[in-house]
Amino acid sequence: MNRSAGRCLTAAVLTVVAVTATACSSGAGGSSQKAEDNGTYTIWDPYPQFDKSSAWVKLLDGCGTKAGVKIKRTALDTSDLTNKALLAAQQGNSADVLIVDNPVVSTLAEAGVLTSTEENGLDVAAVDRNLLAAGQVKGKIYGTPIGANTLALYYNKAVLKEAGVDVASVKDWPSLTAALAKVKKAGKKGITFSAIGTEEGSFQFLPWFWGSGAQLTALDSDQAVSALSLWKNWLDKGYAPNSVINNTQTTSWQEFASGDYAFAENGTWQLTNADKAGFDYGVLPIPTVTGGNAAAPTGGEFVTIPAQGETDRYATSQKLAACLTSPQNLYDTDSTLSYVAPTSQVQDKQVAANAELKPWVEAVKAAKGRTSDDLGTRYPKISEQMWKAVQSALSGSASPKDALGSAQSAVK
Repeated sequence: MNRSAGRCLTAAVLTVVAVTATACSSGAGGSSQKAEDNGTYTIWDPYPQFDKSSAWVKLLDGCGTKAGVKIKRTALDTSDLTNKALLAAQQGNSADVLIVDNPVVSTLAEAGVLTSTEENGLDVAAVDRNLLAAGQVKGKIYGTPIGANTLALYYNKAVLKEAGVDVASVKDWPSLTAALAKVKKAGKKGITFSAIGTEEGSFQFLPWFWGSGAQLTALDSDQAVSALSLWKNWLDKGYAPNSVINNTQTTSWQEFASGDYAFAENGTWQLTNADKAGFDYGVLPIPTVTGGNAAAPTGGEFVTIPAQGETDRYATSQKLAACLTSPQNLYDTDSTLSYVAPTSQVQDKQVAANAELKPWVEAVKAAKGRTSDDLGTRYPKISEQMWKAVQSALSGSASPKDALGSAQSAVK
């Protein structure tokens, strides 16, 4: 969920919807037809904000030159890209390299659109296992992440100081709730987040859900109920505003940027806005109920190699994918996309260049793919019932236990 709040949201959208979008292209137009010239390779990506003059498109062309081929690039919004990729596979004209939102990988893999790393020879040995898991289906890996982002807690140093809260004391749910109580007593506002009834709401709830020890296969577990009860308790006590029910990550950020809130749950994509907020801030990973870093969901894209009728194209496609995800290119690209790199080698380099990224690297190391645990295409249905339960509980129409019980029944 990145590239300002707009693409941040698209990285969390899982439901494939039919929309019309225009494509921008490097080279000869944005046609989805496979290039007839064997010296031209097609790459589709979800970054329509980057035109021919951008560093991203220059990287694509540079990797093409290195592989001895020309690049024909098509850029589409995430949901449109998924639809077009499925259609192209049916028509036998898939792109040679496809860069897609990580939760979409399982959808495309189960549809037979993608080749596995066993088939295409893409080396993923250096990639962090927790990030790679988002592209794993039934033991096989389909592609490699180009970068990742996730969620953490931003905090306003001045608000916490005025409330007498030492941020180092915030290590688990009880200590976080105690800090919120102090902030409210001091006349300030506690925490804001997004609980909207969309995938975005599930995305923001997952760190607390997983941080309770809950599993997505059991939405009605005692642990899950404790996580939703935590949020409901914050609203009831005035530690979080009722606006969270309708907040997107953008509007919740705007609340935090007002300078009145102690904490805000948001992602790496807000770092530039945080620097412009006009007050000193810090970042800490979201804690689990008992302490330590909670697993937050990963955003970010995978570089994949679709199945082709002409299998002799895989060798060059592998070279292109390897070039795009080489250590130096990951470093350059992830700086552009506000991503944390998917390998420890590049993460260390990022932190050395910008110490403010350290808590984000820690959060990414603890993060988890939404389709991990072999959930694959089951995740969208589970997520929909999750956000409905969150809405129901926070609005007061059902208790957390009853809301999650209904959600689990609906999933079954």
